Amino acid sequence: MSIEAAAVLSIRRSLLECARGLIASDFVRHVAGTLTNRLLLLGIGIITSVMVARILGPEGRGAYAVAMGIGAMGVQACNLGLHASNTYTVARKPELLSTLVMNSIAVGIGLGGFAAAAIGTFFTLWPNLAPLQGLFLWLSLCWIPLGLCYLFTTNLLLGIQKVKAYNRVELAAKIFSVVLIGIVIWSRFVTAEIVFVAGLLALGLSLVWTFQILHRHGVRLTRPSFSLFTGNLGYSIRGYVAAFFSFVALRLDLLLIQYLLDVEQAGYYSVAVSLTDVLYMLPVTVGTILFPKLSGMSEDAERWKYSKKVVGIVAVLMTGIAIIALYGARPLIIMLYGLAFEPATAAFIWLLPGIVLLSVSSLLMNYLASMGMPTVVMYSAGLAALANLALNLTLIPMWGVVGASVSMTVSAGIMLSVAIAYIALGHGRTS
Repeated sequence: MSIEAAAVLSIRRSLLECARGLIASDFVRHVAGTLTNRLLLLGIGIITSVMVARILGPEGRGAYAVAMGIGAMGVQACNLGLHASNTYTVARKPELLSTLVMNSIAVGIGLGGFAAAAIGTFFTLWPNLAPLQGLFLWLSLCWIPLGLCYLFTTNLLLGIQKVKAYNRVELAAKIFSVVLIGIVIWSRFVTAEIVFVAGLLALGLSLVWTFQILHRHGVRLTRPSFSLFTGNLGYSIRGYVAAFFSFVALRLDLLLIQYLLDVEQAGYYSVAVSLTDVLYMLPVTVGTILFPKLSGMSEDAERWKYSKKVVGIVAVLMTGIAIIALYGARPLIIMLYGLAFEPATAAFIWLLPGIVLLSVSSLLMNYLASMGMPTVVMYSAGLAALANLALNLTLIPMWGVVGASVSMTVSAGIMLSVAIAYIALGHGRTS
């Protein structure tokens, strides 16, 4: 047997051994269950979007989308990375669950309520700048404290390894929303505000159910702990900054295309990105389950060994998926979006290597987060964001949407390279 054949056989045996070890645990079952749940959520989200568009029309649908956007951006801006620190802390110290729940409520209502009041007051004083007016604006701002509480507490479910409960709550939130919107339609009292309130009520019901689940797992009323909050703040802020830079690195392209080219090219690129988002769902789901599992491990060597198994298998899976997508890209885009969107094919193909690199990078970042969120997590994302900006400004005028795809792929490679270098130098592992 040649040296090359022996090497291939050795790699194959190692991957099979890793796969058997993972399948024997509950990890794969949790990933499969969560991935299935997210596909269901995607389907229900499409149904909800169609229902809202049909009953409200373009103008009402636009106002509803703006209100949802205000709530979502408020939650994103105000979470300070505390959802990640919740998962990390409770996985390592389950006895802090009750205190973390109380902290989550206090921060969610306190910080979220303050942000909502400040934003609402600003737009009341300068109404010409407000995206919505009157009651609808204040209703949209109510989403912020509720959304923060929901985000923080559901991540505690992940931290205590209650993945099935987490999936049930996530699915219930969507189902509640569809049912309540259906009731609004049946009542024939349909406005954008009422439809939004239905979604807000669904969020509240899901939050109540989350509290009930946590109560069944030993959560009791206690005082919030300011010292625990401040002790976790360094970890959460590092994660928050890294997430911000990652968002910029991955989403800056579309804005620059619209600015440097035109809205038609932005439409092509948005289709390519939406398809890669579907592919990226697998590593994101794996990371969601992997992070609390690694955080709960006491030995660094065990944590690194497990991470290598998962990263290796996901890398092989995503490479295979990317190869399949490469050959099916053009007919799939034409079938889903029509011949007019055929130019999106090239952008999608050049995004595929980036998705593979990003998949591996995101899992390594989950590993580093389970090690205490070292600052390299921020630096790698920040470097990738700067590189993406510089490359986009250079390549989009030259190559159009393909230039944006190449920029994203190179940025993902930079993020991965920094993580690998950091770990290889021995900073992120014991053995």
